[in-house]
Amino acid sequence: MAHTDFIAGLPKVELHLHIEGTLEPDLKFRLAQRNGVELPYKTEEEVKNSYTFTDLASFLAAYYDGMNVLLTSEDFYDLAMEYFRKVAKQNVRYVEMFFDPQAHTSRGVSFHTVISGLRRAQLEAEQTLGVSSQLVMCFLRDFQAEFAMATLLESLPYKDWIVGVGLDSDETGNPPAKFTTVFARARKEGYQLTMHCDVDIKNSIEHIRQVIEDIRVQRIDHGTNIVENPALVDYIVENRIGLTSCPISNTWVSDSSKVDLLKELAGRGVLVTVNSDDPAYFGGYIQDCYQRVADEGDVDEEFLRKLSLNAVDISWAPLAIKNALREEILEYGK
Repeated sequence: MAHTDFIAGLPKVELHLHIEGTLEPDLKFRLAQRNGVELPYKTEEEVKNSYTFTDLASFLAAYYDGMNVLLTSEDFYDLAMEYFRKVAKQNVRYVEMFFDPQAHTSRGVSFHTVISGLRRAQLEAEQTLGVSSQLVMCFLRDFQAEFAMATLLESLPYKDWIVGVGLDSDETGNPPAKFTTVFARARKEGYQLTMHCDVDIKNSIEHIRQVIEDIRVQRIDHGTNIVENPALVDYIVENRIGLTSCPISNTWVSDSSKVDLLKELAGRGVLVTVNSDDPAYFGGYIQDCYQRVADEGDVDEEFLRKLSLNAVDISWAPLAIKNALREEILEYGK
């Protein structure tokens, strides 16, 4: 493997991480036992063997099913702390993590239960592990826009705990335009904006255009299909709209890791980044994703450093944190 030691020590920033997607099988069993939830599997190996995704829809079925063990504030605290402990060992310094409140409120778990557990873990991780983080609230695009708006309004008492909003779940038949009014209200409330534009889906480039021109997001999650429209590539370069690419998850839901597109876009000046997406399901945390880029892309250490710097640049971290991270990354290995 290429540049393994450099990657291990590289200070990292993660911007595309679904905290529900970090639910490892061992924690799933522990929470199921604690909450009296019966699972259809007897061993962790059986759980892992059930992850036979062939596309986004088949992944989402397993993803939402796994959430049934998350019922209390303590569950969400444990979920987040396990993630923070893993990535602290991989030299992750800062995380902007997605959470899906509708996936929980729709099954009777309150918004406060979800966010209070996550918030407690965030504070503890910063104090004990040196990992800073912020929350990005995602709306589920296969629900009605009215449900998204209601969730946005429900979030307002917690605005100080949420830096931005995103849009995820099944993109097929659910274009960004469906949520134009919701995101306009989110902007008015002071939230930063991002949206998923998943790889190789029907109407991908039109969805990317909507996100950029109509919704006017600050960054795009996935989004590598933008190479199909050079004018849009030029636009995001000029306006410093970054992409949060996820090479390992791409291999599960598309025909490749898209590392070749990541390299092409970086070469054209796009602020592209590397992230893990749903690592418990796709089998790789952020260090593994950097390793995938190094091995498959045949890139040098300065390219890997630039990916980490890109993540700092397009993050929504406070300026003091961004400056400190940038300095740490620039000095690393010198």
